[in-house]
Amino acid sequence: MTTITKPAIFPEGLTPNTLEKIAGGVKNGTAGQQGAELKKTTQDFEALFIGMMLKSMRSTVGKDTLTGGGHGEEAYRSLLDQEYAQEAARGGVLGIGRALEEQLVRHIGQSDPHDSRSKP
Repeated sequence: MTTITKPAIFPEGLTPNTLEKIAGGVKNGTAGQQGAELKKTTQDFEALFIGMMLKSMRSTVGKDTLTGGGHGEEAYRSLLDQEYAQEAARGGVLGIGRALEEQLVRHIGQSDPHDSRSKP
């Protein structure tokens, strides 16, 4: 059985299509659909960022001797951290998603469909 793994250069949850989805994928469809896609994408980005922060934080804290640790605990702790990150992003705790969304809306609104370069 062959398993497909994520490339090592991308953090967990980030794929090469993420930036394409943010920059180009939002331009297609109705305005309401674009807004919803943009909000979801920026929220996912914020969740990814928060998840990476939690992972870094966990690496600096010692092991919990009460529960014994092990591979199972590591897996479930990772899943719990992902849920924490998604909930924090949904609530806009850091405001990164909201700020990114505002910037992208401004950028998309100013873009010329025939010009692939970004405008100042």
